Amino acid sequence: MRSTLTDPLVYSRVSVNDDLLLPYAKRHGSAHSHRHIRDCQPVVHGNVTYETWPSSQHRGVPVAETSVFITDVPGSTRWATGHMTMVHDPLGTLSVLEPGGPGGCGFNHRAKVEETAEAAGCLFSQNAGFFNPHTGQCLGNIVSDGRLVQDSNGVQNAQFGIRKDGTLVFGYLSEDDVANQVNPFVQLVSGVVWLLRKGQVYINQSLQAECDKTQETGALRTFVDILSARAAVGHDADGNVVLFNLDGQTGVRGMSLWEVADFLQKNGVVNAINLDGGGSSTFVVNSSLASYPSDHCTSDARWRCVRTVSTVLCVHPRRCQPGNCSGQGECVEGVCRCREGWRGAGCERLVCQQPACGAHGVCTSECMQGFYGDSCNQMCACTNGGSCDPVHGRCVCRPGFHGDLCQQECPLGFYGGSCSEECHCEDLCPCDPQTGSCTKPPQGAANLTLHRTGHCLARQMFTTWRQEEEARRKQPYLAEHTWLIIAIALSSLLLASLVGHLMRACPASAVRQDYSYVPLNVIKDTTAASKGSRLDMDSAGVELDGSDTQEEIWYPHSVF
Repeated sequence: MRSTLTDPLVYSRVSVNDDLLLPYAKRHGSAHSHRHIRDCQPVVHGNVTYETWPSSQHRGVPVAETSVFITDVPGSTRWATGHMTMVHDPLGTLSVLEPGGPGGCGFNHRAKVEETAEAAGCLFSQNAGFFNPHTGQCLGNIVSDGRLVQDSNGVQNAQFGIRKDGTLVFGYLSEDDVANQVNPFVQLVSGVVWLLRKGQVYINQSLQAECDKTQETGALRTFVDILSARAAVGHDADGNVVLFNLDGQTGVRGMSLWEVADFLQKNGVVNAINLDGGGSSTFVVNSSLASYPSDHCTSDARWRCVRTVSTVLCVHPRRCQPGNCSGQGECVEGVCRCREGWRGAGCERLVCQQPACGAHGVCTSECMQGFYGDSCNQMCACTNGGSCDPVHGRCVCRPGFHGDLCQQECPLGFYGGSCSEECHCEDLCPCDPQTGSCTKPPQGAANLTLHRTGHCLARQMFTTWRQEEEARRKQPYLAEHTWLIIAIALSSLLLASLVGHLMRACPASAVRQDYSYVPLNVIKDTTAASKGSRLDMDSAGVELDGSDTQEEIWYPHSVF
């Protein structure tokens, strides 16, 4: 009966887990070491215990395509039905999920495939790895979206994984293979029995590798031969992952693993391993059950119910890692469209990008000269000797240039790569911007800059001289207020001199004077008399001034 999660009656029913298809009677996994498996495998394979294949990464096609098949089983009158799903971009769209979500295996949790698929947004999903039906413990190696969930400690069962570079891996892995960090697994799950190896049925070799001699005809051999519902995962020659899910009921209908291997081989599968089957076999499209479960329901044996299982293989839309493209891009159909100057699957790396370094730089990285990028598939377009830091994207300019885009010539007085050196020439003369030489004048545009600078300085100097000359020509020797002060000072001096002469010429007590006439002969007689004895001029009322050139002298008389 077909059911969906939207049917509350069906959703509430619980499987009785009556269709158990167990590969081992008492334990899970091979008792052999990896060395034993390596040594006992066919000589044609040498020491290689697993096969690798590059995965397809088609972007222009749907994420996956599923088909319903109804086929007759060769050599019998039986018919079998089921689903085959082709995953075109396994690295970007296929994940191993823990039951119920992250942490499910740590809690020995089991969940229906629909529940796990709905929470993760799966387009197609099916059950994957084995589990302990009593404890719910997840079994085998498990890596989910790059996170190591569980290490099987070297248990040698068939494995399916996808490495970081998209390589598909099928076969037996050592502990070192699982722990490889050079190209780590991003998805890994364990099955039981390697069905196809390089297009050839590999079941007999698996029986020898995965169980000891006492078990070859016991539980594991029965597990291989019995009819049952089956689940498997493989890949075709183009690197597409193939999910196989077969309806059935243990011992009643379905296929043996021999028939499954034959069916996959005829449909172009190259390598494939068997996953958990029987009542665990479940296939879901979106969140709806698409397969026919074999377990009976606990409430009513007339109905069939899905089983809670362990890990799930989920085909989901393409996702960006990280989802926000490191904040430097936009996630479009699972691909980060990075902003200019950023590279990487998650836009996490800043690199050169045309025209990042302009005309004076080239992009360089660990790739061959002239190329850059994550896969060295981007050709640099910069020229003229510059280089670009492949990590930070900063331009490292060739000598003579600087700036974010290496488009600016060195300023006068500096030289070298990114103009980081200072010239040390006499008289502060500029040096060659590339070598720093003081004897070699700047060339090209730098020389033109120097020429223009000289003309500019000359024009400025002549302009300054003319302005100073005009200022000197127009400006008087002394300012107007200075001349005024000088004039007042000179006038004061002249006035003071005049007053002084007047005061000397006039007695201090004289206010007004009259003059009298004295004949010259009297003066002469008086002069002669003064040689013998001093004449008392006060009694005569006459004062002599010693002059002998005047005929007449007028003496003033004070008048009050």
